[in-house]
Amino acid sequence: MKFCTHCQCSFSNQDWRCTHCDYSPSERDGFLTFAPQLATQNDGFNPRFFQLMAEVESVHFWFVSRNQILGETLRKHFTAPDKVLEIGCGTGFVLSGVRKVFPQAELSASDIFTEGLGYAAQRVPDAFLFQMDARYIPFRDEFDLIGAFDVLEHIEDDESVLAQLYLACKSGGGVALSVPQHRWMWSRMDDFAHHKRRYTRSELIAKLERAGFRIEYATSFISLLLPLMLAARLLRKHADTEMKDQMEAAGLCIGKLTNKILNMVMRVERSLLYIGLRFPFGGSLLVVARKPVHVERN
Repeated sequence: MKFCTHCQCSFSNQDWRCTHCDYSPSERDGFLTFAPQLATQNDGFNPRFFQLMAEVESVHFWFVSRNQILGETLRKHFTAPDKVLEIGCGTGFVLSGVRKVFPQAELSASDIFTEGLGYAAQRVPDAFLFQMDARYIPFRDEFDLIGAFDVLEHIEDDESVLAQLYLACKSGGGVALSVPQHRWMWSRMDDFAHHKRRYTRSELIAKLERAGFRIEYATSFISLLLPLMLAARLLRKHADTEMKDQMEAAGLCIGKLTNKILNMVMRVERSLLYIGLRFPFGGSLLVVARKPVHVERN
C-alpha cells in the first residue's frame, strides 16, 4: 500500500497522486523525490563518492565479498519474495546482487541522493528507483523483504528508520541489515564516511526488538581480516582529507595483488559462514529480523 507522507494516509492509486489530499511527489533527474530538500546535500554522505565507488565496487574484495555474503544469507532466509525494497541503494551494486538472487522479485530501491540512482538505474534497469528520507517511507505493509546495507550508521535517528521499516514490511516479512561494528574500531575512515556510530551487536538487536521485530539471525563478518583492519586504520590515522586520500584512508584504493590475497581470505570466511559458523567479532555485523505474523482474534 502506498502511503502519503504529506497527509499520513494510505492509498492505492496506480500513480503517486494521493487520493486524500491530491499531493504528488516531484521529480528530479527522472526520479520521484519524496524529500527533495535532501536530494543533493545532507550530512549523511558525500555524494562525490558515488562515481569513485561505482568504479571500484565490482572488483574490490570488500564489496564483492559483502555481496556474496548478503546473497547467500538472503537466499537462506527469504524464499522467493514477491516484493523487495533496498534502502540507501547508492550505486546499485548490492541491488544488482539481489536481482541475481531473486530474479522474479519486483525490486524497488531508494537513496537520499538522486545522484547515486543514475548508476543504480544502469545496473538494475527494471527496478523502481526513487529518492526518499528513510525516516519517512511512503509504503505500508508492502514488502516481503527490506534491506539496508551499511545505511543506518549514516542516520542520526536510526530508531525512526527501524520503525518505518516495520511499517513498510508485510506481516511475516523481514529485514536484513548490515552495519559497521565495534565502537573501539572508530577511525578517520568513519569520519570520512560520515558515520554517526559503529554498532555493538546488543545495541542493534535491542533497537530492532523495540521496533517490533524478532531476531532470526546475527553474525559478524569481515572477521578473519579484523587484525589487518585494525593495523591499517592505525597506519592511516593521519591521512589527509583530499578526495584521493580519503579513498585510500577508507581502504578503497589497494593494489591488485593485495586485493587478490584479501579476496582469498574472504572466500575462506564465506565458506565458514555458509556451513553455519557465526563470528562474534568482525568489522561488520549482519542481522536478519522478522515482522511477526499478525493473527486476528475473534
